[in-house]
Amino acid sequence: MERVTNVEFNEGMRVRTKKFALDIIRLSDLLPNKTSSKVLGKQLLDSATSLAANFRAACRGRSKNEFYSKICIVVEESDETQFWLEMIKESNMISDLHINPLLNEIAEITAIVTSIKHKLKL
Repeated sequence: MERVTNVEFNEGMRVRTKKFALDIIRLSDLLPNKTSSKVLGKQLLDSATSLAANFRAACRGRSKNEFYSKICIVVEESDETQFWLEMIKESNMISDLHINPLLNEIAEITAIVTSIKHKLKL
């Protein structure tokens, strides 16, 4: 089995988190035109795009401390994104067909970045 380097792993996660953010943008366009949907959709967009941007920033960190600091933000934004997706699902704003794959993906991303954070704990 071929070993993946940190650089390759980080690049893969940067691509994955960016793709996820783009998928969230597409999902937000499917939400109904209601006040509650707009509020939840905005929160979801903010947290999902922040998650991707902060993972990207973490990869550019100049030190282990800077990387750790950004990963802590990524963990928070990932968990928040999961929360907003759950709220949208549980309020029946959108079909499970559209939201369940995103819930699965954010659960995996959250598990990965939480694991990174715990391994780096300073």
